[in-house]
Amino acid sequence: MDRVILHSDMNNCYASIELLHHPELRGRPLAVGGDPEARHGIVLAKDQLAKKAGVKTGMALWQAREVCPEIQFVPPRMDLYLRFSRLAHEIYGEYTDKQEAFGVDENWLDVTDSCSLKGDGMTIATEISRRIKFELGITVSIGVSWNKIFAKLGSDYKKPDAITEISKQNYRYIVWPLPAEDLLFVGPATKRKLHDYGISTIGHLAEADPGILSRRLGKVAYILHAFANGEDQTPVSRENTSAPIKSIGNSTTTPIDLVNESDVAIIVYLLAESVAARLRENHFKGDVVEISVRDKDLYSFTRQHKILMPTNITSEIAAAAMKLFRENYKWEKPIRSIGVRVSDLVLEDCPVQLDLFISQEQREKQHQVDVAVDAIRRRFGFYAIQRGLMYTDRKLAALNAKEDNVVHPHGYMERGNRTGAYAG
Repeated sequence: MDRVILHSDMNNCYASIELLHHPELRGRPLAVGGDPEARHGIVLAKDQLAKKAGVKTGMALWQAREVCPEIQFVPPRMDLYLRFSRLAHEIYGEYTDKQEAFGVDENWLDVTDSCSLKGDGMTIATEISRRIKFELGITVSIGVSWNKIFAKLGSDYKKPDAITEISKQNYRYIVWPLPAEDLLFVGPATKRKLHDYGISTIGHLAEADPGILSRRLGKVAYILHAFANGEDQTPVSRENTSAPIKSIGNSTTTPIDLVNESDVAIIVYLLAESVAARLRENHFKGDVVEISVRDKDLYSFTRQHKILMPTNITSEIAAAAMKLFRENYKWEKPIRSIGVRVSDLVLEDCPVQLDLFISQEQREKQHQVDVAVDAIRRRFGFYAIQRGLMYTDRKLAALNAKEDNVVHPHGYMERGNRTGAYAG
């Protein structure tokens, strides 16, 4: 029996959620992103009115205002968006335990095993769409197909608030006329190479000889050819195995140049506190710590290290970051900017292999201390409690890094998709 795969995509996710909390902004173009007061940053999301006016994701705020003078900006609230993502996952969980996040607002659902009880794919999609609208107050577009690639194309086909079924009977009429760049993995560079071969649509790609294409594209030619013909066999991962986002990180340009390791330690601990707090708030842990460093002459580098166990403990993240720094920076120039990031995220309650040489009792105590600090800061403000290290330089310690976290979405072939199904 063919699989029944849904791809659910929250329409204008960030902007739609903000409009729920700012009903006074309805009827005017809205964009989420950056810091409107400081007049910097980029557009992370926009509503339909802003989109129609020409505002695009990734635009600088001043550019968005040029094309749409009446636009309203609101700063991003990632914790709020992740909360809605979790609420949507709870609804999806009533239909399948095979649900895989593709960012905060998109999910694949394998409902094959539910069809005998819940109805066919279109019936389930219609019910999920209705429930998201009624229970969360936002809309989704859903694609229904027998593979993940076509299901995603279906959710993109009609927006907003639409359901599109791509079946073995109609995919040549729906999918093949679409531009080749609508297919996953076809970015600007690949698009140009395909156009060199006269390939401008998915249908052209499906009918092309992958052996010839591989001379320019390499093994990805076989993957794209399989995707265009609906031969994607990658499974939908089970829930509760990975976080809906790839990483959480934070970076800052310091108010003064950092000239010694003590200065660096203050900033690293501030950044580690902000990243760890965001991880705990959203019940994530990660086992890869990364630092980025930029000196006063704008030379920069990044380094990362895989730690023994997934963590959201501030001291463990800071210790790993400082270790990376000591091993990789030679103090040829003062430092202007530092970033800390944690990736390879999993859900907090996901089982992990314990290490005989690490005291779990001590780690739990450290976690409880962090949770207590979180609670104090929520109630009394960020500066109500600080580490003793912060009193060695009050100017550096004045940075409140908690508000500037950045999350990074997953790519398609990460985690459970690295199956080698298209090794070519």
